[in-house]
Amino acid sequence: MPMTYWKVRPYVLTAGRTRTRQPLLVHTLVSVPHYDAVFASGLLPEARTLYEHARRAARSVAELSAACGMSLGVTRVVVDDLAATDRLMIHADHHNVDFRLLERLRDGLRKLA
Repeated sequence: MPMTYWKVRPYVLTAGRTRTRQPLLVHTLVSVPHYDAVFASGLLPEARTLYEHARRAARSVAELSAACGMSLGVTRVVVDDLAATDRLMIHADHHNVDFRLLERLRDGLRKLA
């Protein structure tokens, strides 16, 4: 069950910001390359929860949002803030999608159904 902190309004976590410095899509992967317990202890509880979840394995922005019980917009801003401190790594999105492979996969799944 995700931890929620109902007394903290989203604008407090984001300082009223809704935009990020870089594009963060729902499938963008993030991870913590080098965990720092001292740094984590100084974070707000919501940011700490996100940092802890990203520490375990590379997770998508959407997964972090769901796991932490935060809205997607707030999660994006918090991820962006942590990335700005070089404590969180944002993995590059790969736009080299092989559509033929996806079509073959789709066709194979249809045959199984």
